[in-house]
Amino acid sequence: MPIEILMPALSPTMKEGNLAKWIKKEGDEIAAGDVIAEIETDKATMEVEAVEEGILGKILVADGTENVAVNSAIALLLEEGEEKSALDDYKVESTKAEPEKEEEKTAEPTKTAEKSPKVEQNNTPENNSRIAASPLAKRIAANENVNLSNVSGTGPKGRIVKDDILSFLQSGASAVGIVRRNPQEYQEVKNSNVRKIIAKRLLESKQTVPHFYLSVDLNIDKLLEVRKALNDLANTDQNGKPSYKISVNDLIIKAVALALKAVPEANSSWTDESILLYNNVDVSVAVAVDGGLLTPIVKNADQKSIKDISAEMKTLAKKAKEGKLQPEEFQGGGFSISNLGMYGIDSFQAIVNPPQSCILAVGAGVEKPIIQNGEFAVATVLNATLSCDHRSVDGAVGAEFLQALKKLIQNPIAMLVQ
Repeated sequence: MPIEILMPALSPTMKEGNLAKWIKKEGDEIAAGDVIAEIETDKATMEVEAVEEGILGKILVADGTENVAVNSAIALLLEEGEEKSALDDYKVESTKAEPEKEEEKTAEPTKTAEKSPKVEQNNTPENNSRIAASPLAKRIAANENVNLSNVSGTGPKGRIVKDDILSFLQSGASAVGIVRRNPQEYQEVKNSNVRKIIAKRLLESKQTVPHFYLSVDLNIDKLLEVRKALNDLANTDQNGKPSYKISVNDLIIKAVALALKAVPEANSSWTDESILLYNNVDVSVAVAVDGGLLTPIVKNADQKSIKDISAEMKTLAKKAKEGKLQPEEFQGGGFSISNLGMYGIDSFQAIVNPPQSCILAVGAGVEKPIIQNGEFAVATVLNATLSCDHRSVDGAVGAEFLQALKKLIQNPIAMLVQ
């Protein structure tokens, strides 16, 4: 019985295409894998390969025919030894069904469960073109590096269809080391209201705020010594848990607050009518939460002890991650800190958080060689980059702020007497 050559689906969204021209003509011998025709889609002209072997008995769709439905018969192939007279009474059975539907109906469900796929041993199956399989099955097999000789077909005359490939993959029959492409190209994650607001504010900031950046390396060896000394003084409960644990970030918050007190021009906002200089030192600190970023505020940080800043920051961070922050706890602030040092980031540039004028990007403390008193030494160096709104903060003001911050960070004892 003649074999129908069907209009292939050359993309997942293809419903119809134009048969540009036939490469083979009636009476030509066809081998599996031979290019037999060219198909035009809305995106490209592509070659069509034969999936069966035989003789091209009859062309049903002529060159240049437009809008040929996917999965409709375009030619008839005579099997070896089959007479051309078999074409005379043959009625085309293919319909305009979706690709693979017809094959899926003929598949016997029990065969899928009975299959015993062999383990794939070749990373690049080179003989797939000679095996009877649907175009979609071949594309999936190529993407997943599956050798079709290891797959049992459940389609007409044992032809391999899409479900056979998927069953093979789900059975875990592919060998270790074979590259497998996920057929689902992406998954959609719905944007939360928090993420939408963050995106809107950051876009507005980068489009409307003229950013400039100042960077400084800070030797934090003494800061780490003070941190250790303060933590060693903490009382412990009966379980040995300390009453407090100060982090490097807590000390940076305190240092930033005192530097803002020394250089109040950095604690400001721009408006078209005037520059607002804040009378209170309220420091916003970026906290990563599910689906976004929040900046809870340590208010009047310049007046609080490092121990109190540490306790307050832990409470605010916990509330931020649980979604329990009150509006007044994260709205406002005159200056922001974004610390990615705990993620191993050496340095980066943050985006100004309007209406604030500055944000400090803090990297990780890294041991580096330095020159100290004319000799080489090793120190723990932290990079801090200040992003500024040039409308309200000039380069000189930004530099003065970083100088004040550097003095406090590298001489942390000064923070304990202010």
